[in-house]
Amino acid sequence: MEKELIINLLSGVWPMILLFCVVIISLRITYIFKRKVKVAIYNEIFYLIFLVYILFLFHIVTFQDVGWSTSNFTPFKEIFRYDFGSNAFYKNVVGNMIMFMPYGLFVSYFIQLKKPYIIFILSFIVSITIETTQLVIGRVFDIDDIFLNILGGLFGFLIYHFLEKLINKLPSFLKKDWIYNIITILVICAGVVFFIVL
Repeated sequence: MEKELIINLLSGVWPMILLFCVVIISLRITYIFKRKVKVAIYNEIFYLIFLVYILFLFHIVTFQDVGWSTSNFTPFKEIFRYDFGSNAFYKNVVGNMIMFMPYGLFVSYFIQLKKPYIIFILSFIVSITIETTQLVIGRVFDIDDIFLNILGGLFGFLIYHFLEKLINKLPSFLKKDWIYNIITILVICAGVVFFIVL
């Protein structure tokens, strides 16, 4: 089911993602060589993944068909409309949280956030912008999506801090860029293999 969802999403955006990646990677490599900047591959990969995630987020919130729904300005109305554990609950409630977890994780990592109120504010700004834009372009505004997106951003923040504490407990000889590079590449390869086998 998840594989079908990802394939359907990719089928509509792969040309944009390919072009975007080629432009960004070529510009970044040129910048690195011209400025002789020291780089860590894992950091470069994280930045690229974050930018691709933003493109996917843009695609999901502006192009997916929602003709069956109407705008909701009443807090928690949509959240409590779905039966707990139902497909609709997972898609609309859990899905909105999961959609913003990478945002909370990546932003916390890049800015080195220590306080949750910052990711709360940033998630609110992005989410209210998404919902308002959807309303303006003829889609729907849902105030519950804002709550769920903020919650997802906060979960991402917590995941970042959990991973940071885990990494801090590693022995110092494992806290090297080349180790992080290898781990990042292995995780990506494992993810691709898992997706193909799934």
